[in-house]
Amino acid sequence: MSKNEPLILILVIPLLLVQGIWLYIDAKKRGTYAWAWGILGLIQFPSPLLLYYLFIIRRDKRRQG
Repeated sequence: MSKNEPLILILVIPLLLVQGIWLYIDAKKRGTYAWAWGILGLIQFPSPLLLYYLFIIRRDKRRQG
């Protein structure tokens, strides 16, 4: 284990947690697959955010106006 690995983990773990929690909460509000988005958000960064924006948020904006 190199000297930088603990620092990287300290930065990445909270980032993944925040992303997963935010995706779960927002997906639940929008009535989509909250658990799936939350788990996907815990696995990698930033792909789930980009996919969520493209397939969920933009779709909802188009429906509204």
